[in-house]
Amino acid sequence: MLLEESVISEETLRDEEILERSLEHPSLFAVLVARYQDAFLRKAEGIVRSREEAEDIVQETFTKIYFNARRFKTVEGASFKSWGYKILMNTTFTHYQKLKKKGAAHVELDPEFYEMLPDPANYSHEETMRDYVASFLSRMPAQLARPLKLHFIDEYSQKEIAEMEGTTVSAIKTKIYRGKRELERLLDEQKI
Repeated sequence: MLLEESVISEETLRDEEILERSLEHPSLFAVLVARYQDAFLRKAEGIVRSREEAEDIVQETFTKIYFNARRFKTVEGASFKSWGYKILMNTTFTHYQKLKKKGAAHVELDPEFYEMLPDPANYSHEETMRDYVASFLSRMPAQLARPLKLHFIDEYSQKEIAEMEGTTVSAIKTKIYRGKRELERLLDEQKI
């Protein structure tokens, strides 16, 4: 194949096709990196608030995507993009938790979280409140805590979360509802 034909076909191929072909021709994976690197970097940096940390996360994400490429299956409602973002988000949250343990990161809260918490007058700093909520989210099952964090803290729409998770909007609505109930239960236990 001529180089020009290769470039033309790479530009017209869908992400899923490039991923599949990159298993036989690893250099093709660079096309996916070029397509997603900037967006992945913005997303990761928005969570960890550090360009350097975000770059590490994105590099790790692409490594995971490539090494798990054979696991990717095209199904209705799930694209390479949603699968890639899911890997990015999982990698970012794992990295974020490590940063939290080192005391290098903080959580930003959506106002709806404040309504669910005990008297905010007891907290002198917003950061203390964020850490308080983060401690409860860390005690919840991941399948409930993750949609809550994505929706209320990271401010993704339910549709965006569904795309990232490779599921339906109604499934995400259910998880958010159940997550809120679980958070309320944990908060009630704390009051006892």
